[in-house]
Amino acid sequence: MDSGSDLSKVGKAAYSPLERNGLASLDQKLAMAKRCSHEGVIAGAKAAVVASIATAIPTLASVRMSRWARSHLNHTAQALIISTVAGAAYFIVADKTVLASARKNSFKNDTLN
Repeated sequence: MDSGSDLSKVGKAAYSPLERNGLASLDQKLAMAKRCSHEGVIAGAKAAVVASIATAIPTLASVRMSRWARSHLNHTAQALIISTVAGAAYFIVADKTVLASARKNSFKNDTLN
């Protein structure tokens, strides 16, 4: 027998329909995970922008109006307050979005099976 034909048969046998479905399923799961994480990033970025604005206005106003804030909150402290709130909002919203999306997709997959 020709060794080339034997290798082609072995190669085709290695990719049975079950294995091909497993690879397709893995590709679908990876695509879904990528989409879920992208949704989380977008939602987190939007939340960070809103939180930055919502924190910057009272922080900057208090520095201008309050004598205590003017003497105790320098520019670094003001930036730290605003960036901490923005970072917290980003991670909280992104995490909740990814978990909600994963939960929704998990329930969707359970009803299909």
